[in-house]
This record gives sequence, structure tokens and C-alpha cells, in this order.
Amino acid sequence: MQNSEVFILAIESSCDDTAAAVLHNDKVLSNVVANQLIHAQYGGVVPELASRAHQQNIVPVIDAALRKANISKEQLSAIAFTQGPGLMGSLLVGSSFAKSMALALEIPLVSVNHMHAHILAHFIDEEGFEKPSFPFLALTISGGHTQIVQVNDFFDMTIIGETTDDAVGEAFDKSAKILGLPYPGGPLVDKHAQLGNPKTFAFTKPKVPGLNFSFSGLKTAILYFVQKKKLDNPDFIAENINDICASIQYTIVEILMDKLKLAVKETGINQIAIGGGVSANSGIRKAIKDAEQKYGWKTFVPKFEYTTDNAAMIGIVGYQKFLSKQFETAAVVSKARIQF
Repeated sequence: MQNSEVFILAIESSCDDTAAAVLHNDKVLSNVVANQLIHAQYGGVVPELASRAHQQNIVPVIDAALRKANISKEQLSAIAFTQGPGLMGSLLVGSSFAKSMALALEIPLVSVNHMHAHILAHFIDEEGFEKPSFPFLALTISGGHTQIVQVNDFFDMTIIGETTDDAVGEAFDKSAKILGLPYPGGPLVDKHAQLGNPKTFAFTKPKVPGLNFSFSGLKTAILYFVQKKKLDNPDFIAENINDICASIQYTIVEILMDKLKLAVKETGINQIAIGGGVSANSGIRKAIKDAEQKYGWKTFVPKFEYTTDNAAMIGIVGYQKFLSKQFETAAVVSKARIQF
């Protein structure tokens, strides 16, 4: 089979979004996501409800992806799926479907590490978006992960810094909860932050050696700060919500940028790519782009569509693995935690 004829169906079901995409080589033909709104009332993702919703959504989502791509299942070259990390029940829905379909169509099965996919999403052929060259540093930031990764090749990656406790997305969401904002709160903090003054309130940045991160102390500091202010003024949050959010976001962005500056200094690599759900944050995107002028870095910010959990990013890893014939048998198992 010629490379020009490669069609990958990709399935992503690691958390609460059921997603399917079809790629023709490194170009996305369709990228369909079904969101699960039921979790909002619980203030977080409920694993059992997530897996049930995946079972309801997976067939119509895959059907929609194939229809939108305007190809038949018989044209598919391989099926890629998220092996992990993620919620076990959710992962099993995607992997079971992928295995069954690959077996029925007699085509290769490709497993994908969800975190690799966030990094390699930059290699999707997208107009107006340049692809990084190797080596580069990837800052992967999401609700469950905060990592600085040295990327030497498609499948040669090393974590050189990571969080010792909370992930950055968790810090945003928990700060939002303290302020009484609904779940998911991270995007709402960003929305209010754009209307506020980031220098209004000062929060101490945690002192963590090397390239690792810590956000639990900051979250606690924000809680105590808000509690103290509310004692003096019960309407403190309502009257200062924009400035509080701006100050929180400013502090978190500073923490991330300080570690990136250190990583560039230690590795000598000044190509920086960001990925993961929190890379949709306007403050982080601006800081990364500003760094090109400030520090002479070359930076890569993904298209919004490829920041949150999506199947297109699974597909691009699937395509690269297809080219190097890294296939799986039906014995491959899903893993809630997976070796990077």
C-alpha cells in the first residue's frame, strides 16, 4: 500500500468525550466529538456514567466521522485507539470497539498513548500551522497532567519535569470551585481573567527544585486568601471576581513560564510546543507567543480543536505508527496508567 492511500480511523475515549476522526495520511478529513453534559451537576466526571455514555455514543460518533470524511469502512487502512492513560471503563469501550472493527475488517490495530497524542497533534497537516522539527520541548498541560517533555523523535520522548501533586488543570478547576464558579471552572477563570487586573492580588509561587511543578500549595493559599477576605467582606468574590481570576491565572502562567525558561537553559532547546486541554487558556497562549519576542524561542500553539481530548490527535500518532508497522494484536490491554 502506498503512503498516499493511508486512511486511519481513530477512536478516543479516555475520559468523558467520545471522539472519532478519519485521517488521510496526516490530514484530518473529519473530527467528531460527543460531549457528556451530565457530569456538570456532579462537579466532576463520574466514571460509571462516563462509560455508559461512551457505549451510547460510540456507534453514532464513528458513523458520523466516516460519513463526514466521505469514505467507507472498507477503505480504512487501520484503526487507532487510546490505550491509556484514562478512566478504565471509558478506555475499555473504545478499545473493545476498535478491536472488533479491526478484526471484522481484517486491518491493523494501533494503540496510542493519550499523552503522546497531545504532543504529536502538532504534526497534523493544518493550514496556517507550522510543524515543529526535532528536537523540541513540549509542555503538556491538562486536568490530569503537567509535564515538560523533551521530544527527540516521534517515539523518542523523555519527561524532564512533571507535577509532584495537582495538575495545572486541576489547579484552575479547584480555584474556580473556591470562587463558586460551576464545573468545569478552568475556562470560566480564563474568561473572567481577561476582564481583570493580574497584579491586583499577589499569590506566592511554590518553590520546587528543578523542572518539577507543584500546585497544591497555591490552591491552599487561594482558599485561605478568599476565606479571610470574605470574613471582612461577604461580597468580596462577587465584587472582585475578574481581578481574583486574573491574579490566579497570572500566577499559574508565571509558574509554567519559569520552568520552561529553566528547561530551555538546561537543554539548549528553544523550540517549545504546548498541548493538552489547558493549552486553550488565553493567558498561556499569549505568554508562549510573547516568548518568541522576549527570549527568541520558536513556539508552537495548537489549533483549539486539537487542545481538548479529540480523536484527530490519536489519528496522527496512529498514522506514524502505521508507517513504522507498530501494530497490536487483539490481546492488547487498556491501561488507566501507562508508561510514558
